[in-house]
Amino acid sequence: MEKPRQASYRFPSLLLEFPRKWPSVKASRALAALMRIGWRIKRQRGSHRVLTRPRWPDVVFAYHDRVTLGPVAMKVLAEKTGLKPEDL
Repeated sequence: MEKPRQASYRFPSLLLEFPRKWPSVKASRALAALMRIGWRIKRQRGSHRVLTRPRWPDVVFAYHDRVTLGPVAMKVLAEKTGLKPEDL
């Protein structure tokens, strides 16, 4: 009998840390949540917005309002901004 093959993943650590707690949201909703927790638009050119908050490094938010941000993009944004799922 042949052994069942195990799935081999290219990035197993990413799969283990997959951010299931982050929903997919529209960029406009994510930006509104960032504004509620204290981020402000420093400057804007097209869809590129530079956000600023005291004692945090500036963050570039480069999404059109109608774009859907998936769980991984939300996790990365949260790491840069301090956003939490309950802030949405």
